Amino acid sequence: MRHYEIILMVHPDKSEKISNIIEFYSNKIRSKQGIIHRLEDWGLRPLSYMIKKVKKAHYILINIEVSIACIKYLENNFKFNLNIIRYLILLCREAYKQISPILQTQEYLKKELVSNKNNQNKIIIK
Repeated sequence: MRHYEIILMVHPDKSEKISNIIEFYSNKIRSKQGIIHRLEDWGLRPLSYMIKKVKKAHYILINIEVSIACIKYLENNFKFNLNIIRYLILLCREAYKQISPILQTQEYLKKELVSNKNNQNKIIIK
């Protein structure tokens, strides 16, 4: 069993089907005796350049431990899935279980927005 990191870019028109896509691939990985170490939904993000006439894509990050046969099955499935506009499969030395920097940044920005909203309601008297 090897460790892999997979990044999926899903067509933005299919954003409502993200939970179904995640559930489908999670079930396929588990059915082939794979282990999911990390699964993150990064949301809708802008692309650096247009891909298939699309400027944004919904990103999904998955860190898994599976056999080579399972990875070949997933890659073949990604190629012919019309909802997925791009994918990247990387071989890793070890399993990554901590939160990714992109998700950490998103959580930090959400906390900043909440704290800024709370501070705007306070009146400072000198």
